[in-house]
Amino acid sequence: MNRFNQYMRENQGSLFIPFITAGDPSENATVDIALMMQKMGASALELGIPFSDPAADGPVIQKASLRALKQGMTLKKAMFLAKKMREKGLKIPIIIFTYYNVLLQLGEERFMELAHECDVDGLLVPDLPFEESGDLRSLCTKENIPLIQLVAPTTSDKRLKQIVDQAQGFIYCVSSLGVTGVRQTFHPDVYPFLKRVRELSPIPIAVGFGVSSSKHVEALQDHCDGVIVGSAIVREIEKHIDELKDDQKRKEALGDMYHTLQKQLFNKDKAVI
Repeated sequence: MNRFNQYMRENQGSLFIPFITAGDPSENATVDIALMMQKMGASALELGIPFSDPAADGPVIQKASLRALKQGMTLKKAMFLAKKMREKGLKIPIIIFTYYNVLLQLGEERFMELAHECDVDGLLVPDLPFEESGDLRSLCTKENIPLIQLVAPTTSDKRLKQIVDQAQGFIYCVSSLGVTGVRQTFHPDVYPFLKRVRELSPIPIAVGFGVSSSKHVEALQDHCDGVIVGSAIVREIEKHIDELKDDQKRKEALGDMYHTLQKQLFNKDKAVI
């Protein structure tokens, strides 16, 4: 069993999987933010690769992608950024979140080489349909790099079973149709949808797209094994951009973010970071 599957099994029922964009607002800041997420209790880290046309991302993450692209971030650079995170003490699994065009430009085989070299644990490609992912799934299985599968409330029972049967790591359950972003509530259909997935899945299920508050986490906790949080975290990064870029001010900014997110997501009082 690789580190990814081990972490998922050990933390089943309490998964917290944060998403951050590689290179936003800088490479050094990204490393320190990742380490902060580990201190917050993250079970794994989704490291997003900036892309000029991010079809699944809402406005908050789109802006983060543009900021990172202006910094010159690429998939290859992000892989070595993951390696730097390891050198600085990051122990949790790292999942690369990338659109397929970016992966194709680097090359799937080259990605696998870098994944092993840079200690990356998993891959998530949101715009690659399951029906077209056979070759990549086979390569991921061969290289022991889980390819995370996404399912949505509109996924049929037949297709859901096909996806679950091939899934590794955890199942990414999209809470609603549309793009990522902060929402006030979830559509009632999400709960019977999660029940369907749980009944079929032998591996943990985690919910993403719109999870941004402790009320959301509490509402979902009896229906899944964990949550994926992106826009709420990236929005906090945006609020502290100038301080995060400054090596002298970054620690204080990270402390503010840590306290804000602990309260916002888990209703926890301030703690020392």
